Amino acid sequence: MEFRKRESAQLKRMPCNSNTGRRQSSSPSAIVIGSGFAGLAAARVLHDASFQVVVLESRNRIGGRVYTDHSFGFPVDMGASWLHGVCKENPLAPLIGRLGLPLYRTSGDNSVLYDHDLESYALFDMDGHQVPQELVTEVGKLFESILKETIKVREENSEDMSVQQAFSIVLERRPDLRQEGLAHKVLQWYLCRMEGWFATDADNLSLKSWDQEELLAGGHGLMVRGYCSVINTLAKGIDIRFGHRVIKISRHYHGVRVTVENGKTFIADAAVVAVPLGVLKANSIKFEPRLPEWKEAAISDLGFGNENKIALHFDKVFWPNVEFLGVVAPTTYECSYFLNLHKATGHPVLVYMPAGRLAHDIEKMSDEAAANFAVLQLKRILPNASDPIQYLVSHWGTDVNSLGSYSYDAVGKPHDLYERLRIPVDNLFFAGEATSMSYPGTVHGAFSTGLMAAEDCLMRVKERYGELDLFQPVMAEEADAISVPLLISRM
Repeated sequence: MEFRKRESAQLKRMPCNSNTGRRQSSSPSAIVIGSGFAGLAAARVLHDASFQVVVLESRNRIGGRVYTDHSFGFPVDMGASWLHGVCKENPLAPLIGRLGLPLYRTSGDNSVLYDHDLESYALFDMDGHQVPQELVTEVGKLFESILKETIKVREENSEDMSVQQAFSIVLERRPDLRQEGLAHKVLQWYLCRMEGWFATDADNLSLKSWDQEELLAGGHGLMVRGYCSVINTLAKGIDIRFGHRVIKISRHYHGVRVTVENGKTFIADAAVVAVPLGVLKANSIKFEPRLPEWKEAAISDLGFGNENKIALHFDKVFWPNVEFLGVVAPTTYECSYFLNLHKATGHPVLVYMPAGRLAHDIEKMSDEAAANFAVLQLKRILPNASDPIQYLVSHWGTDVNSLGSYSYDAVGKPHDLYERLRIPVDNLFFAGEATSMSYPGTVHGAFSTGLMAAEDCLMRVKERYGELDLFQPVMAEEADAISVPLLISRM
């Protein structure tokens, strides 16, 4: 998506390159840093509450880690692409519903273990032999049993450990759960899919905290037309400055001063920091004064994983009519999986989705080499596969605007780090999926924290202006007006 820079008369009342550091308008003002879901949700609320709002975005597009590419001639989400929890309790569902955007149900299961139903898999070994569906189902149930046994390990140990270590302990204790040959490879594939959910390897994932997120009802819905319509709706009428990479945020009692890479300075009453956790970890933004130690610790200690997409566009469909094609192997690193977009959208596209260490290793390749690697994995299971006519490759881990995909609970670190990252510091408010204790790593988590940050900002700033009584919840919906997105029947 490419968007032209927009100049707003509203923004002209907000001083830029100010030498005085004094706010020149009596209207409440706020700067939002980052135009992903969290940043735009915050900007939308503040704008609708009559704040002067400017959004500073380092890229030349909106959306952040939500990016819908149209170069195939139709939308393909190269970042987030699911709504996890298609129900009215999902804070993002009403907006998607009002826009009339259909979702394709890939699972009615609300577990983090299966974002697709078991019957929608077609797994193959590296010699191209399909794994019997009975074995896929049997090992899937066994995988769940192993995870239940890891809960016992968690209860027995005061010290945290990785999910991988807990798996090893369980299999040592329970020889009946151990698998050999093809069944072992299928078990590794299930663990690989779990690693994909958290965008990190199982030896990085906290046993104590991996299952602490809140799972919403309604299953998982794929955005058939992409997330771009939602993000464009949130951005409508908002003053967004593209190519404005923030390098310093100074705060004082009366406001904030935000400096971008080209030296331009913006001043406002408050700021919402909605950049990815990877950017905060890299210390790309200097805070003056420094953030409190507890805030810096939260940034340092939260895990931030990597998952990428390699979208392969073919001239025709040559694969089974299932939602996932999988390659089983002796280790999770060697396992692979492809999302079949044709089943959901009718377009002949397979999306290869490496995560964790594999995703980092593939990012070291050129786009052509990465696409060839994905095709090689495909031809292992479907020897007669044709070559793609087009391809797209994401780089979330090496992109300086993200430096990763989404957060996870690291070994030995408490789950409440998400909340610590969200808590405001003076007139700085924080938002993003990594600030959501309930829904980390999700679009609706990012969206909900953007709303919370904006509401906190409204209360703080309007209290200073003596206008707290004017505050009304923004974007609130009447209970009977809530709309839930349309779910397309499975093909």
